[in-house]
Amino acid sequence: MKGRTIVLDHIGDTEAAALLVDGVLDDLLVDSDGPRPGTIYRAIADRPVKGQGGMFLRTPDGSAFLRQVKGLAPGQSLLVQVTGHAEPGKAIPVTQKLLFKSRYAIVTPGAPGLNVSRSIRDEDRRDSLLEIAHAEMEPGPMGLILRSSCAEADSEEIAEDIRAMIDLAHAVTSDSQGDAETLTEGDAPHLHAWREWQAEDVHSAPDGFADLGVLDQLEALRSPLVPLSGGGSIYVEPTRALIAVDVNTGGDASPAAALKANYAAARALPRQLRLRGLGGQITLDLAPMAKKDRRPFETALRSAFRADVTETALVGWTPLGHFELQRKRDRAPLESCLP
Repeated sequence: MKGRTIVLDHIGDTEAAALLVDGVLDDLLVDSDGPRPGTIYRAIADRPVKGQGGMFLRTPDGSAFLRQVKGLAPGQSLLVQVTGHAEPGKAIPVTQKLLFKSRYAIVTPGAPGLNVSRSIRDEDRRDSLLEIAHAEMEPGPMGLILRSSCAEADSEEIAEDIRAMIDLAHAVTSDSQGDAETLTEGDAPHLHAWREWQAEDVHSAPDGFADLGVLDQLEALRSPLVPLSGGGSIYVEPTRALIAVDVNTGGDASPAAALKANYAAARALPRQLRLRGLGGQITLDLAPMAKKDRRPFETALRSAFRADVTETALVGWTPLGHFELQRKRDRAPLESCLP
């Protein structure tokens, strides 16, 4: 199977979507019991957290935590949006910076301005997109970002998308007073896949996961072992505190074995974290290599994460020679979603 294919199916009774690239599972979305990222609440400020500059909020789905609050008093109502999945027993992470996303447009209340994705480099196309944006957006406190998917899209479809997001943004932002309430739900996996993924083929027939080999590849993700090119391997093991990634050279006894394994691990890591739904603190226990090779390794790791959709910060080296990353928890861990 060549090219990019979106597969829309279910795992048991749970909605799921898979992205295959040349037949290999490249991304996976599985619904969970928790609130979906993108959900917007009218929340009630509950109690501040001294020393952290944050506030616990009351929402219909339980306690939420908002960072960097200023001028917010207990009992006050405010609009917030879910930014990721909460760990068991922890508050839902939220932000006051609302985003209304669709396939072609992102409307940004409180952040005025018209912008076109930098990945669209054709100046004539950029100019035509800005003309559409100016025609649909009225002057005011809302901004607009036209996404990379606009590059080949029909102009009327883009305009309709902008209008729909503007109407939704106005409806939500005008409903800020009252008790805690869910105002909009985040996108389910099938809708999220349609919005975010670009592919030549969309497969939505029943049993698509079984027919196209997705279930077999999901089964492999149950194991922490990930074979690497060149004979090495990594073990990706979530713990309560962090994600531990152990790099092994395998049977390669050549002088460059450690460096080759570490570079292969850097290339494989973004996909493995994405498919397994892992985020938070990540510690890499690399194969031993000289300090002079650390900078080229960092360059390779940064390049590997550049194309990844999840925000990941490369923190740096520890005194013991481990490398640390911090990754946003934007989806539920796969192990909690599989039957």
